Amino acid sequence: MARWMSKTRLAIATAAMLLTASCSGGGGAQQDAPKRTEFSIGWSIYAGWMPWPYAQQAGIVKKWADKYGLKINIVQVNDYVESVNQFNAGKFDGVTLTNMDALTIPAAGGKDTSAIILGDYSDGNDGIVLKGAKSLADIKGRTVYLVELSVSHYLLARGLSTVGLQLSDVKTVNTSDADIVGAFANPSATAAVTWNPQLSELAKVPNAKIMFDSHQIPAEILDLLAVDTATLKANPNLGKALAGIWYETITLMQRKDAAGAAARATMAKMAGTTPQAFDAQLKTTHLYGTPQEAVSAIKAPALADTMSKVRDFSFSKGLFGSGAKSADAVGIGLPGGKTLGDTKNVKLRFDPSFMEQAAAGKL
Repeated sequence: MARWMSKTRLAIATAAMLLTASCSGGGGAQQDAPKRTEFSIGWSIYAGWMPWPYAQQAGIVKKWADKYGLKINIVQVNDYVESVNQFNAGKFDGVTLTNMDALTIPAAGGKDTSAIILGDYSDGNDGIVLKGAKSLADIKGRTVYLVELSVSHYLLARGLSTVGLQLSDVKTVNTSDADIVGAFANPSATAAVTWNPQLSELAKVPNAKIMFDSHQIPAEILDLLAVDTATLKANPNLGKALAGIWYETITLMQRKDAAGAAARATMAKMAGTTPQAFDAQLKTTHLYGTPQEAVSAIKAPALADTMSKVRDFSFSKGLFGSGAKSADAVGIGLPGGKTLGDTKNVKLRFDPSFMEQAAAGKL
């Protein structure tokens, strides 16, 4: 699971905001996009996103792209934040990312972005690990290793709130996902926050235990497919094809027969892990297994509550840029015409329309 962001993203977002301020208007898309037939979607390794490269290898991408007269390239980027930055820079038409990152990188940077597929939520894939502790409250005063300004940082804040603590009650040390297992192996390191597969490795350290995980904040760390709004508006068949690809693939991977097992095994190999480890990660990934389930989740009142928590945290950490005066600075469009924040600056939109078409069998 490689869902993190670097501190440099704040500078990127701020620069993008300044750039787009002169050429984008209000709550609409940045500018009219041309009609096209070829598109690129970026992805990075995470259990909930492995259906995309599998679909490309299995010919599912081509099948749906051909149906709509398109060519769709599914492009791997080894570094998650780089994939999001490339989307932000216009090198990708869409990207796999979390709800927090969709808000704080492209949307906060002024790029009008539409989340069109709600794929899953972390249901234990992210966690807080302590050594020699009886409860999460024992974290007070400790140094916590984590990827700062990430979903790990958000999880830490949410976990602390459940035991009456605040971020000021701990010290954080920015540690990359590649280094966190080694850092936690040091006897002096007693607290860390990370995601799978690193989380599982940290839990194996002697005297270490997961004290809080994303299962305790269900549906808050959401994994999405987001597309540039202007591109989607000019080329709605892209959204239809992507929805068709997604739901055909996850229907296959959920099958309990040999075909389903083979699909998951191929995804595991693409992710650089074993089928057993991949299936274990899927157990802590709440997959929205049907378009009907995803539509119900994205239209539920809980989404507004989740995004309120996410935007409040993001603003408190300065992730909306120095010009933001409040958490309302970046508007978030929700299904049903509701908006969180500035209605004149809507830059992140949760668009259920393509999932609805999949649910109705109209793709």
